[in-house]
Amino acid sequence: MWQSESLSPRALRTVIRQQNGGIRNTSGIAAGYQQANVVILHKSLANDFEAFCRANNSPLPLLYRSQCGEWSCPPLATGSDIRDDCPEYCVFENGVLVKKVPSLLSYTPQLQDMVTFYLGCSFGFEKALKAAGVPVRNVEQGKNVSMYKTTVSCIKAGRFYCPMVVSMRPVPQHKLETATQCTHAIPLAHGGPVHIGDPKLVGIHDLSQPDYGDPVEMCPGDVPVFWACGVTGAEAVQSCKSALAFTHSPGCMFLTDQKAETVSPVALKPTECPLTCCISQNPQHYSMASKSAVQQIQAIEELVVEDPGARGIRALFVQDELLKACLSLSHSSSVLITTGFPTHYMHNPPEETDGPPGTIAMAAMLQALDKEVVIVTDERALEMNRHIIRDAVEKGVIKTAVPVISFQRKGPESALHFLCRDGDPTKPRFDHLVAIERSGRAADGNYYNMRGINIKHLVDPIDDLFTTASVISGITTTGIGDGGNELGMGKVQAAVKAHMPNGSLIACNVAADFAITAGVSNWGGYAVACALYVLNLCPLHCRYLQRGLGLPPTPEQQSIWTACLPTVAKEEDVLHILVKYGIRSGKTANLGLEVDGLTFHPYHSDIIRRLRDLTL
Repeated sequence: MWQSESLSPRALRTVIRQQNGGIRNTSGIAAGYQQANVVILHKSLANDFEAFCRANNSPLPLLYRSQCGEWSCPPLATGSDIRDDCPEYCVFENGVLVKKVPSLLSYTPQLQDMVTFYLGCSFGFEKALKAAGVPVRNVEQGKNVSMYKTTVSCIKAGRFYCPMVVSMRPVPQHKLETATQCTHAIPLAHGGPVHIGDPKLVGIHDLSQPDYGDPVEMCPGDVPVFWACGVTGAEAVQSCKSALAFTHSPGCMFLTDQKAETVSPVALKPTECPLTCCISQNPQHYSMASKSAVQQIQAIEELVVEDPGARGIRALFVQDELLKACLSLSHSSSVLITTGFPTHYMHNPPEETDGPPGTIAMAAMLQALDKEVVIVTDERALEMNRHIIRDAVEKGVIKTAVPVISFQRKGPESALHFLCRDGDPTKPRFDHLVAIERSGRAADGNYYNMRGINIKHLVDPIDDLFTTASVISGITTTGIGDGGNELGMGKVQAAVKAHMPNGSLIACNVAADFAITAGVSNWGGYAVACALYVLNLCPLHCRYLQRGLGLPPTPEQQSIWTACLPTVAKEEDVLHILVKYGIRSGKTANLGLEVDGLTFHPYHSDIIRRLRDLTL
């Protein structure tokens, strides 16, 4: 009996041709060698299909395109013959799978006018996973890998369009980073994952029912990890409806003589290694960015937690909340922002300058990243905030007006109906809520400023949106604060009570998923804008965000994003707008406008300049 572990790919191809070696699929054999998906098309379709591969490089990494009628592939394998070197083939007629055959020798006349495409396969990185201590569950279970059609659309080219197919491998949670780093370094074996977490986020509803391959069992502590898959080529063949086409049968790959790491080497600098981060548990969802981008965002986070008023806010700081919040925002499509803290309860209006500038900075960047943005505020301040946004557009601080709305509690289901279409929790209108310097409800149901004065009569119950969002799958929340009495800072409530003046009374009781602490809340808003900019210029995050499809940002896009970063001039414009509507100052530590003048505090200006230096 032959042992696959001891045979070379060339010897294994001989075994496959003899059709008596019992090789049902090629997962787990020829370890460390590049395997290839195969698509064979009429020559008239070859250029379109090559363009399709170039546009969708992650699922269809092109290893070799044959000449018309060429059955060997000298760059990849010696003495090969694609007509019978795969364990099984699929035969398509007019885009329909009509049968599976062990050999294509009987189709030799037709193959004279056909071109063969050899595409990278994830089986090529299985040895690297094992060497790094990552279990390969399908191999352990003696199964083919699980493969699924997704709702992610590939980029169309010519007659080819189709959904992307992914392969799934369960990975222990503590091995996620190792798995992403191993596979990212081998791009012609599909590279790093395109999704980690809940399969429903890519349109897969039942992992036990793969479209191709075998169901693979998860072990306790495993997370489903999805890689782009070359079976996407079979979907593309069906879409073009050519009279005759062939592919390998899923899992029955062509074995090359090339080592996977030598076919597609990527010398990863330590700073460019992918780091994974959990951004949601409901649904489970991970994101990733390069180590250098993460370090850049951590530096931004450290800068804005500076405490010029010596108020002790460092005690509320939780590292990487900025990173997690911005990774989540980067994946979002619709964001609701709220602000408004009536500190000057004896004034009309009672608002302070802290909050609106940070709101506008975040909204500008989110808009530039093609997110839908809405602002919700108190009914009494609705028209004023609409005028502020209008003036900010006129001054060029933000490109497009942001809708400003209010929320009123009219019954127990008011928040649910506000957040979800028809009150259906499966149809959320927003996937991320952000509160910045927004008065937050304390444990006794009242709202307090830092002096312990109850301002409940000035505050609408926008907290209800955050408490309701906490039980709706698919909505994530972020709170930005500088004292602990702000909406969302309930996540650090214990620290507020222990370390802040009047903490036991004023501490917000409503938690957000992420709580960003800043020396001045506006700075937290500026930090979010800067961190989003960093993430969307990170090639690794950009690839993951786009599910491995498409191209990196164009220079024009980058220019638009850069123009949306906070500047001293833009923030001065916003503060002058606030003064126009009677909002003249914030708390002493705000370092914004002086109470009786229009002097922009030099420390505040310095923070903005340093933020830009860290970002650019």
